[in-house]
Amino acid sequence: MNPHYDDLKHRIRDIYDIDCALRLLYWDQNTILPVHAASGRARQRATLQRMLEERFTDPEIGRLLDQLQPWADTLDSDSDAAGFLRIVRRKYDNKRRVPKEFIERRSRHLSDTYQAWTRARANDDFAAVLPYLERTLELGREYAAFFPEAEHILDPVLDLSDQGLTAANVQTLFADLRTALVPLVQAITVQPPPDDAFLQQPFDTGKQIAFARQLTQAFGFDYDAGYMAPTPHPFAIPVGPSDVRIAYRQGATKFDDVLFATLHEAGHGIYMQGIRPNLEVTRIEHWGGWLSTGVNESQARLWENLVGRSHGFWQHFYPRLQATFPGQLDDVPLDQFYRAVNKVTPSLIRVRADEVTYNLHIMIRFELEMALVEGRLALRDLPDAWRDAYQRYLGITPTDDKDGVLQDVHWYAIGIGGYFQSYTLGNILSAQFYDAAVAAHPEISAEIQHGQCTTLHRFLREHIYQHGSKYVLDEFTQRICGGSIDIQPYLRYLRTKYGALYHLDNV
Repeated sequence: MNPHYDDLKHRIRDIYDIDCALRLLYWDQNTILPVHAASGRARQRATLQRMLEERFTDPEIGRLLDQLQPWADTLDSDSDAAGFLRIVRRKYDNKRRVPKEFIERRSRHLSDTYQAWTRARANDDFAAVLPYLERTLELGREYAAFFPEAEHILDPVLDLSDQGLTAANVQTLFADLRTALVPLVQAITVQPPPDDAFLQQPFDTGKQIAFARQLTQAFGFDYDAGYMAPTPHPFAIPVGPSDVRIAYRQGATKFDDVLFATLHEAGHGIYMQGIRPNLEVTRIEHWGGWLSTGVNESQARLWENLVGRSHGFWQHFYPRLQATFPGQLDDVPLDQFYRAVNKVTPSLIRVRADEVTYNLHIMIRFELEMALVEGRLALRDLPDAWRDAYQRYLGITPTDDKDGVLQDVHWYAIGIGGYFQSYTLGNILSAQFYDAAVAAHPEISAEIQHGQCTTLHRFLREHIYQHGSKYVLDEFTQRICGGSIDIQPYLRYLRTKYGALYHLDNV
């Protein structure tokens, strides 16, 4: 095509390989790393991060981009080459702003903070990790200073997760969503809750994982290109071409902690596996090549909730689940199981939250992040602020920090701000994308009732997965849904599903 383009792709491929090694070390750190190896791992990751930054900020990358600009101007905006050059230019310009020394220092700090968090959470000891978190907040402010044109301190990290997103956008979106959700939550929670006592008994983790493997294979996850292992906090990560790792919560026995959490992580993995091989080098954008964190989350929520918690899906798979747990589910009819796994009730734990209250957990975190970065809240007061927010939003209060301010890994492994809002964005987009799929293929619902997800998976692969990060978010939603991000399909989904479950009118 163009010798300068080939040269650039070769250089970016080398950077991508270093990034894969970094992600593999992260996977190992979060699954099987020996305790005494933590400090050495932090140094190794910092070294590789420095190498990656040095290669990506090499002036030769900039020179090649400049040489390619006249050629890029002649390309069809829909071409793979145009998408690749846009990604590299955006990444290069951002990285040239941020000193390599800062990146290495932050990487080492976050590795150390993650290890401190695992100990602090196990011991319910927020004070032990507080000094680390204070340094994390300082580093976040230092990073924002590299982007002085940003209107808000969180805007640079929000743009990293979901290009074009701002703190003002999120506040407006959350305000509109809160207005619609609060009456729905109130209408549901005044009713007697469905009987889910049978779900509170322990279910063998190994059997749940084996069953989850069957379900995720039905979704389309390829275990010849993927692997599962236990971890303190579930996640999914690609560590190379045709190599996606899923981590499920170790020692857990609840369906939400094992079965449904695995369906969620597999949704991420299916997206990562679906990116076209010739777009491999575009995976430098974000960790796995997904278009944005919100789009990535939309696929996890789509497979976990819109498919995995649907009545039609369990019409086919529930008899198999009963056979997997004989004696525990024999006397539980399908409709009771369906109501139980879709029970709406205020809860302390985000990852166990039902679909209706889930976004309130996200709003709490975003509200606290805004207060922290704007200096309105001191970190030492964060546990109390967390408890107050849960009382205001959900009417409940955690009795400890393990299930409070220490429950999520994000602030301790990624940073404060720029991530949680993507979960709600993912919920919204999941309904938009699912509606688009059903509009194109009305047979999808009937197929799911027979345990078949091939048509849905094919639509998502063709319209979302294969393109990786080739497009920008607003353009992407226009292509698939015919419009921008819109909360109405998501609200319609919630009102239809839970209106039927709880016999609601006009909510």
